[in-house]
Amino acid sequence: MSSAALKRLSWEQYVEYERDAPEKSEFYDGELFAMAGGSANHCLVATNFTREAGNALKSRNCRVYGSDMRVLCPTGLGTYPDASIVCSEPHYRGDGQDTLVNPVVLVEVLSPTTEAYDRGKRFEHYQSLLSLQEYVLISQDHVRIEHFARQRASGQWLLMTFSDPDGQVELPVVGIALSVAEIYAKVAFAPPVPE
Repeated sequence: MSSAALKRLSWEQYVEYERDAPEKSEFYDGELFAMAGGSANHCLVATNFTREAGNALKSRNCRVYGSDMRVLCPTGLGTYPDASIVCSEPHYRGDGQDTLVNPVVLVEVLSPTTEAYDRGKRFEHYQSLLSLQEYVLISQDHVRIEHFARQRASGQWLLMTFSDPDGQVELPVVGIALSVAEIYAKVAFAPPVPE
């Protein structure tokens, strides 16, 4: 085993690498972490959410980005949420328009390999974004949407869950409600495993 120190990348080196990379990587503390591709359900749910939110916000001064928009947290995490929403003027890191630093809503579609991270460390990093007011976790294998809203007075996060396919998920910070059925449109759930 070599005792040579691992060469760490600067943020600028990471962005330069990432702009030409065939696959996306997350960045933290000078290291790159490959991001896995999503399943068909994952892709459909993320696309459905982005489309529905974009349609609902098309006449407002808000932008909805898909998973190609990188977000940089004050903690140093650079990552690609499944969807992000920014209202008013988007602020970017550096000279490009590929790293957003002021989202008000972030969305992750849960995968078996990333669910614990999305609920834990990633959410901790996201909470360091002072602009962030809502965090949405969407299950891909059954109807369940978790909505975390930052409380103005305390800064604590309030959780609401939605599992009624005929219901709506409200995003108060941007003033829209999205149909749960539309978020899950054309998603094929695996049949339940008998106990």
